[in-house]
Amino acid sequence: MGTVNGGISYWFTEDGLPAPREPLPGDTSADVVIVGGGYTGLWTAYYLKRADPELRITVLEQRFCGYGASGRNGGWLYNGIAGRDRYARLHGHESAVRLQKAMNGTVAEVIRVAAEEKWSADLHQGGVLEVALTPAQLVRLRAFHEAERAYGEDERLLLGARETAERIRIAGAVGSSWTPHGARLHPVKLVKALAASVEALGVTVHESTPVTEIRPGHAVTPYGTVRAPYVLRCTEGFTASLKGQRRTWLPMNSSMITTEPLTEEQWESVGWAGREALGDMAHAYMYAQRTADGRIALGGRGVPYRFGSRTDNDGGTQRATARELRAVLTRFFPQLAGVGIAHAWSGVLGVPRDWCATVTLDRATGLGWAGGYVGSGVATANLAGRTLRDLVRHDAGRSGAGELAALPWVNHRVRKWEPEPFRWLGVQGMYATYREADRRERVGRGAASSRLARVADRVAGRG
Repeated sequence: MGTVNGGISYWFTEDGLPAPREPLPGDTSADVVIVGGGYTGLWTAYYLKRADPELRITVLEQRFCGYGASGRNGGWLYNGIAGRDRYARLHGHESAVRLQKAMNGTVAEVIRVAAEEKWSADLHQGGVLEVALTPAQLVRLRAFHEAERAYGEDERLLLGARETAERIRIAGAVGSSWTPHGARLHPVKLVKALAASVEALGVTVHESTPVTEIRPGHAVTPYGTVRAPYVLRCTEGFTASLKGQRRTWLPMNSSMITTEPLTEEQWESVGWAGREALGDMAHAYMYAQRTADGRIALGGRGVPYRFGSRTDNDGGTQRATARELRAVLTRFFPQLAGVGIAHAWSGVLGVPRDWCATVTLDRATGLGWAGGYVGSGVATANLAGRTLRDLVRHDAGRSGAGELAALPWVNHRVRKWEPEPFRWLGVQGMYATYREADRRERVGRGAASSRLARVADRVAGRG
């Protein structure tokens, strides 16, 4: 009762929709055209314009800046990156360590820029706490913790049940792993501030301008074509709507709820004074934060994929998904069983067939792209923007290649997803299997991960 469904996201409801920017008025030209007004496109524009103020840069956004995942995510600024283990196998362990260290530094970079630019984004660097609630999750947690340390995370801590409860009182938590390389933030406040700074630097931003086709030297829209030597695709979960990109990245659905503001007594029962970003070690995992206005924002997969790579309508989500997420909330915090749910919404994130985030510039065509973050895009988009800056400037003879251009995710290629209905059947079956694996682990309480999860991993193409 009283739950707002959709309306883009709670973050936009709380902070307000942005004032609209003008659409593209007709054919024009630029030095660089960026398709997509989310974090990736805006960070790319920001760093390019800061490095080369004379560059003519145009950003084209189909709705308004932050309409997609950048305005709907869980507000986790953290150091995870999709595909690191695969990159270690392809390019060697030390190469993946460099990638991980770049991500560690990216968290600090976003915080630095926000402070320098005086952005108000409710940033709080409490780190990331990932908890285990079953014996099988605890085994995975310990393996995860050791793997992270092997990639250079020397500051990471492994916490027992008592130490975990001292940070946050989660029913049945048996352990956790904490990294300082993380912060919670307000996604919409960040994307609004970033867009305003980009415009203040002299970048042209056109909203309500859907790009229907990208080809070398051209970004085509219903209102005209922007011609540029470099055309950068920064469309993440909306990539499938572009001509010829239907099977490039799968638009995976993720959903969220926010509670009503908790009372002081309720927060006392929960703890969470450190305001860490919170996750778990389930196969169908959750993510959460304690918001600046005293709510819990919590997310998970819900209905993971819509047939034909369709996306939602302005964040609307299924009631069953909201109920499932509320069940996760009360499983973690039974003391909050009576708290109201203020808002529920959905959004899509980009998933490549091998689950590896990538940054690419094709020097023969001038076409570039970044994304496939698999839900880890708040920080990764910043690293992608700086990397695209370096790739474009190097190709244009404006700078050397730089260290970022040598990271293993640069110019990684992957095959396309299967056609329908195999794509839909595979994703639905995969997440149904993960949920059943989690259920069996909760009921059975054994230390071994469910074999079903390994089956789902093979179907997914993970690892």
